[in-house]
Amino acid sequence: MTKACRFALPLVLALAATVCSAAAAGYSPLDCTKAVTATEKAICSNYGLGQAEARMSSLYQWATSFVAMGQRGSLQEAQGAFIKKRESCGADARCIRNLYDARIEALEAVMENVKRHGPF
Repeated sequence: MTKACRFALPLVLALAATVCSAAAAGYSPLDCTKAVTATEKAICSNYGLGQAEARMSSLYQWATSFVAMGQRGSLQEAQGAFIKKRESCGADARCIRNLYDARIEALEAVMENVKRHGPF
C-alpha cells in the first residue's frame, strides 16, 4: 500500500463514519412505502416533491455531518420545525413545495459556510 493510500484510507473511513452517524441525527428520509399522512402521500405521489425531499434529506445529512455540535443541535431543531410546518400543509403541493424550497435554501447556506470556512 502506498504512503498516499495509507494516509487517505483513515480519512475516508472517518468521513464515512461521520456521514453514517448523520442518519441518527434526528431525521430520516421519507419512506413512501410507509406514507400515512396526507402530506406524506402528496410528496410520494408528486415527482417534484419527491425530488425536493431527496435533495433536502441529502443536504440535511451533509450539513449535520460537517458542522460543530452546537450548530448541529440548531439544525436538528430547525428540521423538527420544518417537519411540523410541512405536515400542516396537508395535501397542498404548493405549500409543501414552498417549505421545501425555503429549507433547501437554508441548508445550502449552511453548506456554503462550511465550504468557505471548513467543517467544524
